[in-house]
Amino acid sequence: NVSRCNELLELSCVLAEACPRANAVLGRPDFGKIYGGCFSEDRCWYRCVVQQCRVLYIDYGNSEVLNRSDIVEIPPNLQYPGVAQKYRLWGLQATTCQSLSVFDQGRKLLSSLLFEKEIKLHHKATCRDGTIIVQAKYENIDIGEEVAKAGFAEKAMSPGNTKGLEERKGDVVQNQHWKIKMSLPLWLGKSGYVYYIVPKRSCDKVAASARDQDATGNAVFAPKEKVLLSTSEPDTSLAQIKPDQNLTELLRRENVDLLQKQEELELKVQKLRRELKVWRKKEASRKAAKNFEETLRTYVGVKMRSLAALVKALKEDRQTNQSSHFGEQLPEAIEVVGEGCLTVPCSLEKLQKTWTEYDLAQERIRLCRNVDERDELIAQRDEVRQNLCSVAEELILEVDQLPLSERSRKLQELSAALEMVHSEDSTADDAKEVFQQFFKGKSIKTKKLIGIRNQTDSALQTLTEWFGGAVKCFDLMSEVSSDLEEMADNVDEILKKAELAISEELCADFSECDKAVKGIIASAYNKLMHNIRQEQRMIAAIQNRYLACVEFKTQAEEWRNRRPDINNLLSIKKSVKSLKAQLRWKLVAKSNLEESDDYSEFEMTGIKEEITDLRNRFLQEIYKEQEEYGNLTYLVQKWFPELPFLYPEAGLLSYMNSGGLLTQSLERDLLDTEPMKGLSTKRPLVCSEIWGQKILLKGYSVDVSSEAKVIERVAKYHRVWNQQKEKSGLLQLLFLLSCKSDPLLYLMVPYYPGASLGDLQADAPLTLEETLKVMKGVAQGLQTLHGANIVHGSLHGNNIFAVNRKQGIVGDFDFTKSEEERATASSMAVSTLSLVSPELKKGQPASPASDMYAYGCLLLWLCVPNQEYGIKEDGSPEVDGAVTDDKVKSLLLKLFCCTRLTAEQVLKDDCFLTVDALPVSPQSDEEHKSWEEHDSEKTGEK
Repeated sequence: NVSRCNELLELSCVLAEACPRANAVLGRPDFGKIYGGCFSEDRCWYRCVVQQCRVLYIDYGNSEVLNRSDIVEIPPNLQYPGVAQKYRLWGLQATTCQSLSVFDQGRKLLSSLLFEKEIKLHHKATCRDGTIIVQAKYENIDIGEEVAKAGFAEKAMSPGNTKGLEERKGDVVQNQHWKIKMSLPLWLGKSGYVYYIVPKRSCDKVAASARDQDATGNAVFAPKEKVLLSTSEPDTSLAQIKPDQNLTELLRRENVDLLQKQEELELKVQKLRRELKVWRKKEASRKAAKNFEETLRTYVGVKMRSLAALVKALKEDRQTNQSSHFGEQLPEAIEVVGEGCLTVPCSLEKLQKTWTEYDLAQERIRLCRNVDERDELIAQRDEVRQNLCSVAEELILEVDQLPLSERSRKLQELSAALEMVHSEDSTADDAKEVFQQFFKGKSIKTKKLIGIRNQTDSALQTLTEWFGGAVKCFDLMSEVSSDLEEMADNVDEILKKAELAISEELCADFSECDKAVKGIIASAYNKLMHNIRQEQRMIAAIQNRYLACVEFKTQAEEWRNRRPDINNLLSIKKSVKSLKAQLRWKLVAKSNLEESDDYSEFEMTGIKEEITDLRNRFLQEIYKEQEEYGNLTYLVQKWFPELPFLYPEAGLLSYMNSGGLLTQSLERDLLDTEPMKGLSTKRPLVCSEIWGQKILLKGYSVDVSSEAKVIERVAKYHRVWNQQKEKSGLLQLLFLLSCKSDPLLYLMVPYYPGASLGDLQADAPLTLEETLKVMKGVAQGLQTLHGANIVHGSLHGNNIFAVNRKQGIVGDFDFTKSEEERATASSMAVSTLSLVSPELKKGQPASPASDMYAYGCLLLWLCVPNQEYGIKEDGSPEVDGAVTDDKVKSLLLKLFCCTRLTAEQVLKDDCFLTVDALPVSPQSDEEHKSWEEHDSEKTGEK
């Protein structure tokens, strides 16, 4: 049965891949083990077993003698029984007294009957040893009868000895067809069976393709199928004709013949190798002679092409004038810097002196607490201001005459050009001496270059004269006669001199100067760059002073005959007070209506609309008030430091000390608030909504002494945020509410419901990608704080917000507590993981490193949530085995070691290099407008 073609093809592919790399069989082979054998005819690998001096291919049934090097070990998964089966012809038995020659003739007859035929098999029975007894027919010809007619077998009187057979009654097997396309010598076993190689027709093309591809090195194999057929031998043995003795003798002779043929072939191979070696030497000598002859034939053409290429390269080199060589730009640069150097304006020194006096006068006013003395100081300041205006006018007129912009542009271009060729490595001494040394070295270099070029020009001139004489020699119409043989004798020497001279000039790289010349050029460059940068700094200083003078002059003219006042601020406060009273009245009316027996839904709706309108108008005035405070603060800081003392009722100092957050006009009870006890049980916490944006009011219980400390910490935090705003990674502080009628100090911040890490991890944990985006924002926030010498100390799961699951924002902290009190609070834990660093547990003060430890714990918690974390001896969590991502694991190990990474180093870590940049605005998609934009929209001002 050969219907297992696909299985054999797959097996051949596996063997073709495994056997070439497998170990060869060493020592005595195991006759019960299956090996891989390389079939001598197609050099493909098949499974086989070793039988004495031959191998039997167990999947195809044929056998042959193989060298030990062609037998290899195969994997254990290929150690299973073979596919080939044994067949016997039904109803035949061997003739008596059959010699080996007659047996060989019968084998040839059987082969002719089967070769290239489509055979129909009818399954009759199966022996216990697995042999299948079949009736074989080709068209209407019975194979067994043909063998019997030829006298090589005789029909049995009965179906045969049924001992050892298992009848298969009613078994009709489907017809199986194949063609024998290759004939190999049949091998007779002791049991009288014959083995054929019978490739299946459908696999011939595949097998041929496989052999072709194997020859080209491609690992694609398709084996020939081999089928095991039986002879017409009956069930009886050949003991009557002594088959064992004859067969052994036959095998022995065949083995001897094969060994002799092997020795002969080896001798022929050695002889062919020697002949091949001799032939290769002769072939190499022949090729060398041919190449030499070709070289001689083309020598003049090659020589002239080479010389032409050198001349072309020389022209290009001279045209560029070696502009890129080391030190070539310096002479022109020295000339530019030296001739067009600008001088400091005469009025600049006087301006700086007068401006210093003006700053001292302003500082005296700021520190003065005596009213009478302050008036005198203000008068002195005004006098100094008038002098400063005059000096500023002088500087403006003088600077207007200078070509500052053009000179700055030229120096910038010159500096960039020099930096492309040179590198600054040392400082120079006296400029005059350095430049003299440079020009001296430049002169020596120029002389050397001129000498080399003169030598090249002379050699090329000689070559040109030779070509001119050669033209006359070959010109039949020329009357001048020359000796051609004499000219030919000199051409080799002329060409050689010209080639050497051109090569020397091209190879003369003057950028590779000796150490002394390099030192001179480097000193000249460094001194030149020092002069350029010094002049650039001077121009920048002049320009800055010029702009400051223009601004000062404009402002001075504006405030020359008048003083700023707070009338506008007082008007706004009056409006705020009126709206506040109306809003309170409406809130009382709403409360009375709710408790009244005559409750009207229509009336309640009207009151609510009025309350909403009044609250919006009230908030508009609050923003106007804050804007006016900002304008007055600018005037205090730049021009009139006396304003807070002249108008103490305005509260300018309190506003400035709070960083622009403090407002005494906005009170908590005027907002529509909702208690948020679930967020905090330690302090009053209420939620409200302003213009569609949710905000939180955090209440801090303070007294007279602690209020100033809280305001100072809040102002410091807000100033840090204000430098980078949304890009800082920090939570924005909106207002600081302080009211005499309320004992609490309220801090207004944006509210992101459900966006804290604690809420997200409980409901829908962040993915690894989302975690890295969020924690990059957190690292940015910590870098902002640590850069301002602020330790957060309160970094935990409920104080970090993941807005839209992609932007991390560091929340504010308890401004009533110190850094150590915040860092060791009970809230500093997530899951079973403590966020308190080991050094804090030992009593050391809080530091940026303790913040980074808490940051690492939070990152571990986000990457591996809901897990019991192992703790090492030093108190840090165990990372190995818990985190699978290699980059995150590496970052965590650096955060938990003794020398922890800083926030700036964390942002540069491999984990965050591919993470998207932070969004511009911290609000969600629905809340994308900033508070400043609300102010502009409501007030109509920018």
